[in-house]
Amino acid sequence: MRFTIKHEIRGRLRVHLPMKYMTFREADSLEYYLRSFDEIRQARVYERTADAVVVYDTGRSRVIDIIRGFSFDTAQVPDKIFECSGRELSAQYYDRLVNSVVIHYGKRIILPFSLHRVWTTVKAVKYIWRGIKTLKNRRLQVELLDAIAITAAVLTGDYSTASSIMFLLQIGDTLEEWTHKRSVDDLARRMSLNIDKVWLLTDAGEVQTASSDIVCGDHVVVRMGNMIPFDGEVSSGEAMVNQSSMTGESVPVRKSSGMSVFAGTVVEDGELTILVTQTEGCGRFDKIVKMIEESEKLKSSLESKAERLADRLVPYTLLASGLTWAFSRNVTKAVSVLMVDYSCALKMAMPLSVLSAIKEALEYDITVKGGRFLEAVAEADTIVLDKTGTLTRAQPTVVKVVSFNTESEDELLRQAACLEEHFPHSVARAVVDAAQKKGLLHEELHTEVEYIVAHGIASDINEEKAVIGSYHFVFEDEGVQIPEDKKEVFDSLPDEYSHLYFAKNGKLCACILIEDPMREEVRTVVEDLRRQGFEHIVMMTGDSERTAKKIADEAGITEFYAEVLPEDKAKYVERAKAEGRRVVMVGDGINDSPALSVSDAGIAISDGAEIARQIADITISSSDLAGIVVLRQISSLLMKRIRFNYRTIVGFNTGLIGLGVAGILSPAMSAMLHNGSTIALGLKSMTNLLPEE
Repeated sequence: MRFTIKHEIRGRLRVHLPMKYMTFREADSLEYYLRSFDEIRQARVYERTADAVVVYDTGRSRVIDIIRGFSFDTAQVPDKIFECSGRELSAQYYDRLVNSVVIHYGKRIILPFSLHRVWTTVKAVKYIWRGIKTLKNRRLQVELLDAIAITAAVLTGDYSTASSIMFLLQIGDTLEEWTHKRSVDDLARRMSLNIDKVWLLTDAGEVQTASSDIVCGDHVVVRMGNMIPFDGEVSSGEAMVNQSSMTGESVPVRKSSGMSVFAGTVVEDGELTILVTQTEGCGRFDKIVKMIEESEKLKSSLESKAERLADRLVPYTLLASGLTWAFSRNVTKAVSVLMVDYSCALKMAMPLSVLSAIKEALEYDITVKGGRFLEAVAEADTIVLDKTGTLTRAQPTVVKVVSFNTESEDELLRQAACLEEHFPHSVARAVVDAAQKKGLLHEELHTEVEYIVAHGIASDINEEKAVIGSYHFVFEDEGVQIPEDKKEVFDSLPDEYSHLYFAKNGKLCACILIEDPMREEVRTVVEDLRRQGFEHIVMMTGDSERTAKKIADEAGITEFYAEVLPEDKAKYVERAKAEGRRVVMVGDGINDSPALSVSDAGIAISDGAEIARQIADITISSSDLAGIVVLRQISSLLMKRIRFNYRTIVGFNTGLIGLGVAGILSPAMSAMLHNGSTIALGLKSMTNLLPEE
């Protein structure tokens, strides 16, 4: 692709393509292409000017080669990139703002006064009707104040003031709607499905297939803990499905043959074979947008309190205006009071602050499902951390397979991988990856598998009962015996590794040694969290006391609990909340889901189990736990911004009312200062909370 360099500084290029403008599709294609390279840290494409800005961490020549290698004709871009693009939405609102400004000032220059007066009167009808509708609903809201002020201005012949009021109201409404919609859409895009592989049922058995290759009429298998990737109908199986993301139901729903299921819902228990009726890109994004817009979870308690206060202040503004007229008999002074209200600014600045904070969090790969969870994180004094996949690396590795029978280590690993490949856990992935690296093919050897949360897996392999999982599950629950001649080997298993036990027909066959080292950043993150005000930092794990203590000591955590079950984690969170503490839970697995759901704010690791991400209120990147520290910073700064906005709005508007009553400010000036300050505060609320690095 040909291009010219318009501007360049170290690590940043702005290039121009040889065209007047790009279509939305072309701009999305180029942006997706540029962002697909690890060397490019940030890329932004501007369709109106056919420009692209690239921020990079590599050599300049490499970036130029990347840009040259792009072609609109050969670019491979997933359909969901275009479906979820917010580019067209932003362009529409930008055009609306420009048109509003051009029309408002253009008509003043072009239209004679008589036509301008008619135009203003006709336009005022819409705002007056909005105010009347609030009376029909028996509610006194800011729309009524606007209607009375505009009506008074028209009746007194002050058409310039009436026109200015309506112009500022229109600009404010457009900015609020644009920011809200853009923030919601950004959040929805991050919550959209991102399932790369599914299990396709064929005549030869289950085959792992790219989700993009699935068509209507295919049958896919979804097991416990996994997300249902497509809308469809259950053809076989039975399961409890969490549908809260689509329907709002908090209790899992039983699904069986012949019943419909929705993309984005999660199988909590059981297994389903689904006949696909709609593939990805068939309206799921719109469903998520609707769910977010309707959810009260977007509102923090401070935000809700401010909005309720805003509505309660409307009658007092009306009363102040009436008293002003009664004592002064001056319509201008009374209208000046009506020009100022607390409601407009409170209802604009507060939601914008919250939605902008959610959007800013997305820039750090943190997905927050609502403002109240940011408030919970800001006020929390206790944080509970899962160990495996959270404090330890998201990708544990198999170090060694110790055989306890005559079968080879590779054969035992192959059988273990066959069982583990269906389940969403970091240890399961480690086993599957180890078999894959050795080239061990593990076709379906087993019958139907049963996953026991936080314990392990049970099935039959070649008509032998097989179990794989923790010590508690294999030896205590299943009663597996260690071969007499191998007890010495068992006792000498190294302590520095996690142990995964595999048994058949009640006899131990293998112990798979898993290296699960702590993340490098954990100790620093724990120290930062302690400085940020977390009084209780707790680690909980199903691992042994010995392994748990080792990790806790390395992380600098003094309070930890070992060999806990999922219900134990949830009970700890509930007990802490009963003591008056605000609790944040961080986890990544199915076994963390109960605790995530009962905490004040549940945080899931992005590459963890689907059900954990679905239940959690917040999702952070798996690459760096420092996201928790950033989340706390954003949350605390958001609460400070909301309080600042509240004090500023009340103080400034009270001053305007006082100046209006004193006759110092005219209605037009009051309207300009009030609406101008509201828009300015709204724009300020849209800025990032964290300083740029």
